[in-house]
Amino acid sequence: MKWLIVLSALVAFSECLHKMPLIKGKTARQALQEKGLWDEYRKRYPYNPMAKFVQAGTESMTNDADLSYYGVISIGTPPQSFSVIFDTGSSNLWIPSVYCSSQACQNHRKFDPQQSSTYVWDGRSLSIQYGTGSMTGYLASDNVEVGGITVSKQVFGMSQTEAPFMAHMQADGILGLAFQSIASDNVVPVFDNMIKQGLVSESLFSVYLSSNGQQGSEVVFGGIDSSHYTGQITWIPLTSATYWQIQMDSVIINGQTVACSGGCQAIIDTGTSLIVGPNSDINNINSWVGASTNQYGDATVNCQNVGSMPDVTFTLNGNAFTIPASAYVTQSSYGCNTGFGQGGYQQLWILGDVFIREYYAIFNYPRQYIGLAKSV
Repeated sequence: MKWLIVLSALVAFSECLHKMPLIKGKTARQALQEKGLWDEYRKRYPYNPMAKFVQAGTESMTNDADLSYYGVISIGTPPQSFSVIFDTGSSNLWIPSVYCSSQACQNHRKFDPQQSSTYVWDGRSLSIQYGTGSMTGYLASDNVEVGGITVSKQVFGMSQTEAPFMAHMQADGILGLAFQSIASDNVVPVFDNMIKQGLVSESLFSVYLSSNGQQGSEVVFGGIDSSHYTGQITWIPLTSATYWQIQMDSVIINGQTVACSGGCQAIIDTGTSLIVGPNSDINNINSWVGASTNQYGDATVNCQNVGSMPDVTFTLNGNAFTIPASAYVTQSSYGCNTGFGQGGYQQLWILGDVFIREYYAIFNYPRQYIGLAKSV
């Protein structure tokens, strides 16, 4: 009888978790390298990771060529499917539309409002600024299904023009998971509506990024999946409920503070592939780990040296989070690169996928905390 009660509780708990599987696909960098176009692309479109964090009255996003995790959502009745990047560094949902004539829309799925009986035209214009151009379009509302949850009357963007680099990305669009305070046109974000419509049992979501292979990564809406982490969860208060922004005290290598001396701010961002900081700090970190930086800001290392390279420890609100070289170095047929990228803005850092692969991340909306635990 006791086991039956425990089993029933586990079943009830699992039913509360709405899991959105993420696929680790080919990055824009990989696609361009295979075509021999990467060097030309990076010359024309320098990496600008901080574009989306500089407030200029419009929603912004970077030209990150290394984003690789995306999930499939659907919009409309009957549902039309789209692959999107789940981005904790922005707040709007947008996808290509049949009214888009840009090259980037030609090789992506496009939303056709005439095929949805629940579609409602909004009419407001939307502009999302990239590091290399912009996406423009209009707002509408419809039913949006994410991880088995159907959000009714969700306002989203339909693109009419898109920046050229989007043509090289596998995902069709973006689903923002930051706060409404930074949403273009003050649109209510998808997760806010999940809470308001009573669709999740807890007002939090969590992200697990697998370091091995294409499968296993997921966003969990409404709860925490304990199978994805080991040890205790460390809860860190937000310093700003705009992005998922927290206090960072220092970056340490071999017992020495090598960056963020005196403290800085950091954003936990699933929509950035690297760990990004101010140029001088990133150059110092790359120097300490034995990397050399090329003209495009990519830091390369000898693949044979990875086993002897030092750990890098990020101290967040008094708590140490260590990233080993096996986690911060990416190896491909083109060589080995570190996951530390230039482009930080006024002591603002981005802890992107390189960090999140090592630490299961929990985003608590009402309490405005981030939880971090060692990933399994």
